[in-house]
Amino acid sequence: MNIEELTENFELLEDWEDKYRYIIDLGEKLPPLDEKFKTEEWKVRGCTSQVWLVPEIKNGVISFKGDSDAAIVKGIVSIVLMIFSNKSAQAIKEIAVENIFAKLGLEEHLSPSRRNGLVSMVEKIRFYADNM
Repeated sequence: MNIEELTENFELLEDWEDKYRYIIDLGEKLPPLDEKFKTEEWKVRGCTSQVWLVPEIKNGVISFKGDSDAAIVKGIVSIVLMIFSNKSAQAIKEIAVENIFAKLGLEEHLSPSRRNGLVSMVEKIRFYADNM
């Protein structure tokens, strides 16, 4: 699924209860992250829940694997991976992620701690893009 499909699916859902369930479903579909990556090295700081993001680079394209120990946050990880995976470092740096989050309504419908975690995930991904 790409971000356009995600946005369309979000628009079809009428209330935030349904959207939260959809986010949780997205998290349940994430491939499991190998336990060897659930370490401090891959942990995202600034998240209330535990979140791990692992970059892989092949032929100048960065993809990410991720996981969380909380259902809704795992869904948010899934959305973040949809936005940033399979792109060059330069493309990652140019993504106006705030616009995407605004279009989805994530900014205004997440708790402050989840919003902070979301910002921390994006910062970690941009850090990887800057250093690969």
